[in-house]
Amino acid sequence: VLRDGVAQGRNGVDSGVAKRAQSTGRSSFVPPVGANVRPLQAVEVANGTPRERRTIYPDPTFAQSGRSRDSHDSSTLTEEVEMLKDENVNLLEKLGLAEEKFRQSEARTRELEKQVANLGDGLSMEVKLMKRREEMLVRKEQEIRKALISKNDKSEEITTLQQQLQSASEKAAVAERKLNEAESETKALRTMTQRMILSKEEMEEVVMKRCWLARYWGLAVQYGIYPDISMSKYEYWSSFAPLPLEYVTSAGLRAKDGGSNELEETDMLVHDLTVTAGEGNIETMLAVDKGLKELAFLKVEDAVLIALAQHHRPNVAELSDPDIKSSGDEKFTEAFDLSKEEEEDVLFKQAWLMYFWRRAKIHNVEEDIAEERLQMWVDRHGQQPTSHDAVDVEQGIHELRKLGIEQLLWEFSRQEVNVAEGELSDAEDDLT
Repeated sequence: VLRDGVAQGRNGVDSGVAKRAQSTGRSSFVPPVGANVRPLQAVEVANGTPRERRTIYPDPTFAQSGRSRDSHDSSTLTEEVEMLKDENVNLLEKLGLAEEKFRQSEARTRELEKQVANLGDGLSMEVKLMKRREEMLVRKEQEIRKALISKNDKSEEITTLQQQLQSASEKAAVAERKLNEAESETKALRTMTQRMILSKEEMEEVVMKRCWLARYWGLAVQYGIYPDISMSKYEYWSSFAPLPLEYVTSAGLRAKDGGSNELEETDMLVHDLTVTAGEGNIETMLAVDKGLKELAFLKVEDAVLIALAQHHRPNVAELSDPDIKSSGDEKFTEAFDLSKEEEEDVLFKQAWLMYFWRRAKIHNVEEDIAEERLQMWVDRHGQQPTSHDAVDVEQGIHELRKLGIEQLLWEFSRQEVNVAEGELSDAEDDLT
């Protein structure tokens, strides 16, 4: 655009010169731009500052006309020349300004081109950034969709898990209810089992009574009492108490000493005959009580006592009556010696009485007479038994049974078992 403007300015200048030449009657020859014309002279315009020299080309028509028109007035020519010079100077100045503007325009154009190029680069970068952002947005959108799909899947999974958890909770509640029921049943069974299991003291009483049964069925076999059943009864009860006399005597000695001695052979016998034999439950006690009732119903003890007396003294069979001593019969006021079998029977029954009265004293059963009776049999023990001692032990056995000491001790022992069961149950409840 600037170049076209400069060319148009030059053409305007040339057309102006041609018009002036026509008005003056001279030919208007303007050399073309770039023509090799010999310069007429160099004009230096000085307006305080030096300017570049411009070459002024001579007008050929003017030279010819000068040669042909020598007769013209020199002043008119001079004025014309001066006018042309001024116009030429003005045109040169305009040309210089136009060229300066052209250079500035070119510089500005180059600057604009650079800016446009830079702007294009910036736009391309911006486009690239926009594309990248668009791609990132697309990826984020895809990720969000995947996350939503995953969230939906997780929501379904969570719902499934919640349903499973609820089902598991219901099953756990049912299992807990069943567990509580099982624990209640177990506790009831444990209570029943505890009630069925004998304590150490009760097992020792079982062994004592087995010894009693084994001893008197053995004497019944020895003296021919109930021969049809005595042998089988003896074999049965002796299988549980092979040494009845020794065991009961040892138990009486422990009762005499206060029952504080450590386990001896007789205590080990209790362990062997109850716990290790798989017994020690309430059924054994019931079986023993049944055996004692059978022994009393058949009056085997009285028959054995009479047989012992008749075997040693045929005329004193009445010694078996426990009320003889209190009858006042002079025939029995004086004591007489006993046979070995009778002495053993007296010692056996004395040990029996010491054992049960010691337990009665410990458990405060018949406490008004228990200590007195215990002390009486303790004082009698260790002396040579006489007929009076035989009568006394029979009366003592009769008194023991009449007062129901054995039954009272059994009931007291069962109460202790119930208390122990209650404490155990409370402790288990505290733990749970």
